[in-house]
Amino acid sequence: MAEMFTIQIITPDRVFYEGEATMIEFNTEGGEIGVYPRHIPLTTVIRPGVVTIHEESGDKKAAVHAGFAEILPDRVAIMAEIAEWADEIDLDRAEEAKKRAEERIAEKAQDTDMDRAEFALKKAVVRIKLAGK
Repeated sequence: MAEMFTIQIITPDRVFYEGEATMIEFNTEGGEIGVYPRHIPLTTVIRPGVVTIHEESGDKKAAVHAGFAEILPDRVAIMAEIAEWADEIDLDRAEEAKKRAEERIAEKAQDTDMDRAEFALKKAVVRIKLAGK
């Protein structure tokens, strides 16, 4: 039996996930990270991406959009702005959001907040990647 540790993903409106896992993978400002039990303590910023939780019974995947992760030797806590399972994602809506973000970026209008448009594009791409299998 593989060594386990506690994973929590918390959003402003719910405890999205709480359970035991052998590993968790997610995106940070510095790139993708994989965390096993007994990891050195670390706090990091989460970037939009697919979180993969490796449980003994199989993998669970979710879209997580921005937040922070606290990594300790016996647990990982992710405080996320948004977290969604694939079946919670409206694929048509995500594709429309992607199209709108791409149009805003392509227009390069002076009143467009490019950081916000790029963030919206990343969120839409993550949602499509997870739900569009």
